[in-house]
Amino acid sequence: MPTPNPAALDFLLTRRSRPAKTLAAPVPDRAALMRILTAAVRVPDHGKLEPWRLVVLERPALERLAGLAEARARTLGLDDEKTLKGRSQFEQSPLAVVVVSAPKASDKVPEVEQLLSAGAVCLGLLNAALADGWGACWLTGWVAHDATFAADAFGLRPGERVAGILHIGTETTPPPDRPRPDLGRVVEWVSA
Repeated sequence: MPTPNPAALDFLLTRRSRPAKTLAAPVPDRAALMRILTAAVRVPDHGKLEPWRLVVLERPALERLAGLAEARARTLGLDDEKTLKGRSQFEQSPLAVVVVSAPKASDKVPEVEQLLSAGAVCLGLLNAALADGWGACWLTGWVAHDATFAADAFGLRPGERVAGILHIGTETTPPPDRPRPDLGRVVEWVSA
C-alpha cells in the first residue's frame, strides 16, 4: 500500500502562482534560495544530463536588465505596451531566477525530453518557493524568446534557450482565484 502525504497533496491541490507585480522585498537570502534551488532541480532527468542551468538575478542585475530590455524593444520597434512589459518584468521584480534549457548531445535522450526536464525545473522552482512561504510566478514574454536579448542578458550559449523566468518575493496582495480545468473535458479514460 502507498504511504500518502496529505500535506503535500493539499499543497498541490491549492497552490496558486502570485502575479509578479504583487511581489516585493524581502526575498529569500542566499541560504534560503539555495534550499529552494536544491528542491527545484530534483526533477526527472533521463540520463542524468542536467540539461538546464540557473541564472539568479539580484536587484542590481534586474535594474540593468530593465534598461537593456527597453533598449532592445526600441531596436526591434516594439510598441509602448510591449516595451513597458519587457522593462517592468525586471524593474518591478525583487528577485528572479532564469531557468535555461541547455540540452546536451545524447543518443539516448531526445532533446524534447531535455527541454521538458527544464520545464520541470521551472515548476519545481515555483512550487518550492511557494512551499517555503514566498510568492512566486513563472513568466517568459518576448524578453525570454528574443535570442539577442537572452544571449546578452543571461549569457545564453549556442543551442540554449530560456525555459522560464521565475520571480520570487514577498506577496503583497493575495491572488484572486481563477477557474481550473474541467477534468471532464481534458481527461480520457482508456480501459481496454
